[in-house]
Amino acid sequence: MKVAVIGTGYVGSVTGACLAEMGNTVICVDNNADKVAQFSQGKVPLHEKGLDELVERNLDNKNLRFTTDLNDALRNSDIIFIAVGTPPNEDGSADLSHVVTVAQSIGQLMDHPLIVVDKSTVPIGTAEMVSNTIAEELKKRGADIKFDVVSNPEFLAQGTAVKDFMEPSRIVVGADDPKVLETMQELYSPFMRREGRFYAMDPKTAETVKYASNCFLAAKISVNNELANICARVGADFDDVRRAMGADPRIGEPFMYASPGFGGSCFPKDVRALIKIANDNGYEAKMFMQTLETNNEQKHILSDMVITNLGPDLTGKTFAIWGLAFKAGTDDMRESSAVDIVNDLIGKGATIKAHDPEAMGMATQPEYFGNNPSISYFDSKYEALNGVDGLLVVTEWKEFRSVDFDEMKKRMKDAVIFDGRLLYNPKKMKELGFDYKSIGRNV
Repeated sequence: MKVAVIGTGYVGSVTGACLAEMGNTVICVDNNADKVAQFSQGKVPLHEKGLDELVERNLDNKNLRFTTDLNDALRNSDIIFIAVGTPPNEDGSADLSHVVTVAQSIGQLMDHPLIVVDKSTVPIGTAEMVSNTIAEELKKRGADIKFDVVSNPEFLAQGTAVKDFMEPSRIVVGADDPKVLETMQELYSPFMRREGRFYAMDPKTAETVKYASNCFLAAKISVNNELANICARVGADFDDVRRAMGADPRIGEPFMYASPGFGGSCFPKDVRALIKIANDNGYEAKMFMQTLETNNEQKHILSDMVITNLGPDLTGKTFAIWGLAFKAGTDDMRESSAVDIVNDLIGKGATIKAHDPEAMGMATQPEYFGNNPSISYFDSKYEALNGVDGLLVVTEWKEFRSVDFDEMKKRMKDAVIFDGRLLYNPKKMKELGFDYKSIGRNV
């Protein structure tokens, strides 16, 4: 099939590359010429496992190309994916200005029937709005060209987005025309090795599925963190609690972890957006409001632990931070707990030695730490430990799981670990001579 993808963020670029991998002819469009040039040279300007290889391979076999020319993409495609950003407004609603601009451009430029697919995470009712916008532009031209607007939310987790697209847990498509649903099912058929993964519904229901899924998962994380905090106070071990709970099929093992809170570009934004949507429709989503409140408090759990154990004045003390990204497998620091933790510690007078496999370049951007002299960065996790008064494990990178504890003790001034991911065994840490503190445990 002939496909265009408008927007080359991680959703758009992954969508385009994966569709090209299955033999479709794909044109990815972006108004950022530098970004298009990088992609066209096979240089992926974002960190997403496996994406580099897909882009390079499909550029070589001519299934994939990148351009700034939207008109060219529309002329040479039959299915158009809208995958532009929908950042949050101050009131929590999604900013649809980029979506509207793209819809207007489609209406102004299209010259043959198209299926337009909303891939961006958008509020309920956006498919209808996009359809009305395109129709209005066609009317201005006096053009009568058939088109359909489809809602097809993405369920891609950063760090595993390529795998998630190639091996989807479900494909949700909302459309009013059965023939359009058949076309979308045909497009996705190479990705559905198992039956029953294609869910056809109306557009508003499909739009709701995305928000419902992310809000449910965010709430599950906050429930786990509440339980972990209770465990720490009553002397229970949340790691054992979550394993036993997860064995119940009604609860399930995935996402049964304690952490310093969720972050990233999806969960916080989508919870706020659904709260706003509920309010606009006369309903107060109290549980999701509590989910955000619990999460905001949880982001300070590790820094509070440091202050409780070492006192409120941390002047002259240095701490190592392992992990800056909001999760492993990405360089994304949007709403990362590490930002709150580092700022809390610096605010109490501490200096920071940080290591992250991917996010250190991102950390120096002005919206995060910029050129803050209280933070230094190290390519080696062990080098970051030299002379520190303690280590805080913030992100669950695999390289932090199996470590040389003797090397750590040799480098650290004080062998104190504040574990935000329950990576280490408390008994073993005590035997090795570490002063070990962990969320979800009274140790």
